[in-house]
Amino acid sequence: MNLEKIKTIAVAGAGTMGAGIAQVAAQAGYSVLLYDISEAALQKGKQTIEKNLSIAIEKGKMTGEEKKKILASVSFVTSVDDLKCDVLIEAVLEKLEVKQELFARVSEVNNHSCILATNTSSIPISLIANNSKIKDQRSKMLVVGMHFFNPPHLMKLVEVVSGKETAPEIAQTIFELTKKFGKHPVMAKDRPGFIVNRIGKLYHTEPIKILEEGIADAETIDALMEATGFKMGPFKLIDLIGVDANLNVTKSLYEL
Repeated sequence: MNLEKIKTIAVAGAGTMGAGIAQVAAQAGYSVLLYDISEAALQKGKQTIEKNLSIAIEKGKMTGEEKKKILASVSFVTSVDDLKCDVLIEAVLEKLEVKQELFARVSEVNNHSCILATNTSSIPISLIANNSKIKDQRSKMLVVGMHFFNPPHLMKLVEVVSGKETAPEIAQTIFELTKKFGKHPVMAKDRPGFIVNRIGKLYHTEPIKILEEGIADAETIDALMEATGFKMGPFKLIDLIGVDANLNVTKSLYEL
């Protein structure tokens, strides 16, 4: 599939990451389907998008008419059967079986023709693609990593990760799509932590050791790192990312 054929993008998971990715896709001019099994989560996701767009208006980066157009291009759905799309970007629970089940269902809904992009930060792309529930071998070649960073509507970097099964042309299409989103994509191989999290673990792990050894408290460590030029101290960053997400990445680096 080439970039010109992509018209509709579905995003699974209406949390902070999913809502932000849906916003980015809508701002790039795509028709967007934001999916979640929870109606309450969808409403919260919609509020997140509206708030982000309102802040952009306040900063003079967007007009009210542009906000209306963006919101009008996003549909909110609670059924997987409604996810008829050219690209699915999942931002659901960081559990292998949940992602595999979702990809299998979406692949069936789209007759095995939809690019299946995962926003995972810790699960190998090849494991997600190695899905016995996906009967069509072509669909496994359509699985690719599309790792955004929090908050996705502001952070520019996106890691495009190829698993063993990923077709090179699919990775390239997602690379070009990411650029159309106004982001800065980098190609990465399917290794634990990919690029950023592998480097970032040092920024998280060593400060935790310093805290454990009683050398300094969390506030002091954060203040020191920010004073040296980092925009955010390691403990503030862990809070932003989420302790659970940080733990998942650490486990993947240790176990794989």
